[in-house]
Amino acid sequence: TSSKRTLRTLFRPSALPPPVVSKESPSQKKLLAYHKGKEEQKIINQILIDRALEVYYIEMDEREEQDAAPPITELPSTVRKSLNILSFQAEYFFLKNCVQSNPMIPIQQQWLRSMLAMVPQSLMEGRDRELLTEDLLKEIVRDYEKSMQRCVLRRALVKPDIKELDKMEEEAPLPSLPLGLDFSSTWRNSYIKAKNQINSTLHILHPAMKTLLDFGYTAFFNFLVVDFSSCRLKGPIDCRSLKTDASLSCSKAEDKIMTKWYQRVLGVFSQPESLDGVKLDQLESFYNCVAVLMSNQLKELLQRTTEVFVKLFDLEDRRRLPIFKMDLTLDENRMDFYPSLQDLEESILFVVDCIGQTLQNFQKVDAWLMGGTETVDAELPAHIVQWAKSTLGESIRDNLEGPKQHFKGYVENYGWLVDGTAEERINTFIAEQPSFDEYT
Repeated sequence: TSSKRTLRTLFRPSALPPPVVSKESPSQKKLLAYHKGKEEQKIINQILIDRALEVYYIEMDEREEQDAAPPITELPSTVRKSLNILSFQAEYFFLKNCVQSNPMIPIQQQWLRSMLAMVPQSLMEGRDRELLTEDLLKEIVRDYEKSMQRCVLRRALVKPDIKELDKMEEEAPLPSLPLGLDFSSTWRNSYIKAKNQINSTLHILHPAMKTLLDFGYTAFFNFLVVDFSSCRLKGPIDCRSLKTDASLSCSKAEDKIMTKWYQRVLGVFSQPESLDGVKLDQLESFYNCVAVLMSNQLKELLQRTTEVFVKLFDLEDRRRLPIFKMDLTLDENRMDFYPSLQDLEESILFVVDCIGQTLQNFQKVDAWLMGGTETVDAELPAHIVQWAKSTLGESIRDNLEGPKQHFKGYVENYGWLVDGTAEERINTFIAEQPSFDEYT
């Protein structure tokens, strides 16, 4: 009858929300479309449930006179499948909300303090840095809570194998454990084994090596093979004096190092006590360690001396720049500098070569003890020599621009007086037999 209440009259017709037209950016439109898609999917699911139940109860109304409602299994297969999927989804989301609503263990403040302790103090100064630190800590807390929530959800709830559910939940996978690393075995035994091996083979821990390092620090920390720091105070110097002073300084420095540092080193390792704890089959590696330490100390001294000498010609600081004496000469009707600009550059670069050739004749300790001739490797590294010469060459060319312009002015103004031009003009004038007035 028309007055009969059926479930068709109980369900209101489902209607989608009206479209919203607004001016949004492309990224905002994309984000709104994503959220809109999810909302529409929920509405469609609800429509499917409403329509399936509506069809089911309409059939029940038609068979009401027979007082026998068909079981749910008599519904069409597509309807039953949709109802089953929607039922699983509803149960899953209900359980998921229950799990996510439970309180999570908060991150410990000690962990946050430990993270901040590893940040250098210079990066923590300033008001902007403090605000940035607070934002970072908040982000860490959010990531921690999100990760904990996901882990608890994965452990407490099994996600149904439904394709529609995968589309509705787009979450990045949890980070996996590192591959190839086994943390199950203990590290103590391997640590003790490695420590014992280091103690038995790493000779740098031997007391004699510490004594050698102390000797080197005492002898070289405030010493240079060539020191021209007060060269500017002496006034102008010539190229020959520069070469002579460099050679004498290198020779005196080598003699001083030989009589003080090297003799003390030989005195230490000539004592039997210097080999305490060293086995017979380890003598070669022990003396190799001594040679490497001596080599490093001598190379460091030569490198530091070279760097100090190059710094005298710094283009940005000319206060310590050496002053060179140069003469403007006239030789065979030709004006020129003496020494030439090229000779000046060669004299300055000679100092670098002189430093690199110093300290090259020190015997190794084992060679001195056994009467050998092998020497310690104290050669200045090639890249240091190349850097020093290229830097000095650039500085010399820059500092010689003034003398070059000075010389060019002399040649332009007075060169015709000495190159024969003036004499030729005079001879031509006299040969023309000018009058007295032309002479005057």
